Amino acid sequence: MTETAVGAQAQTTLAPEDLLNSVNSGVVVERTAQLRAQFRSVGKKTALELAEQINHKHQGAATVFVYEEAFGRRDRLHWLLHLRSLHDYAAVSSLFEDGLEGTGEGAGTDPMYVDGSVTETLLIPQHWGMYGTDEALPEGAGVDTARPNLVVPPAAGQTSLPADSLVHSGNSEIVIHRSAVTKYAFRAEARMFARQITEDINTHLPGVSTSFLFEEAFGGADYVHWLIHMKDLDSYYDLIDMHQRMDQATRDIYLNEIIAPAKGGGTWNRIFVEGSMGDVAFTPLRPDRF
Repeated sequence: MTETAVGAQAQTTLAPEDLLNSVNSGVVVERTAQLRAQFRSVGKKTALELAEQINHKHQGAATVFVYEEAFGRRDRLHWLLHLRSLHDYAAVSSLFEDGLEGTGEGAGTDPMYVDGSVTETLLIPQHWGMYGTDEALPEGAGVDTARPNLVVPPAAGQTSLPADSLVHSGNSEIVIHRSAVTKYAFRAEARMFARQITEDINTHLPGVSTSFLFEEAFGGADYVHWLIHMKDLDSYYDLIDMHQRMDQATRDIYLNEIIAPAKGGGTWNRIFVEGSMGDVAFTPLRPDRF
């Protein structure tokens, strides 16, 4: 049965079950670019048309959703390019540069965009075994391995919840991209804490908010990224309330002495570089908003 398209999935005529998203893809590439004010309407329209062209041409291998930044810079666009593997990146990336067939209007590469505003961040789902996280695996967890064509386990493997309880890049109304830098000495502990608190959100707020942890590839060492997906804007209050009214399970994660005595001991607040954690929120681009 075809599910009803909500969130960014509504940007395409393809059925939701035929799309990749932050749950089932092996790679997520976030591209951002700043539209010039005079091109805000045509630029957003072109971005959606280009995404749909890519989705149909590379169905099953790549899916692109387009978002606009919320509570930040006006007319700042964010594309989430979901890939089965890095093997598919080159072909899809060329379409971003070439643009709509016959127009040359690319995703951030033509005069509609501010020069130098285009950035790309390549994210790979974090999995047990990376960067020392095999030292203290949770009960029942195994070490994942990469498969041929540079396929790594998708983010779905980070949670015990069933697929119909997950909010992801396709069906969410708002996505928070949170990033932080881990201290090198605590890189394993940081990832283990990040995975624990991520799954804590998922199990407390099924169908409301879902979080996944990603590693940055080809960027700064030990940069980690969370994609926190929310059903709607009001879901942010549920996320706040969960951390204000901590139950014992959540409190234990924050108070756990995750750093070994040999390293000086301590809780999660020693494992990230001070001032490195930041959030950017974006919402699916809709034709009726411009």
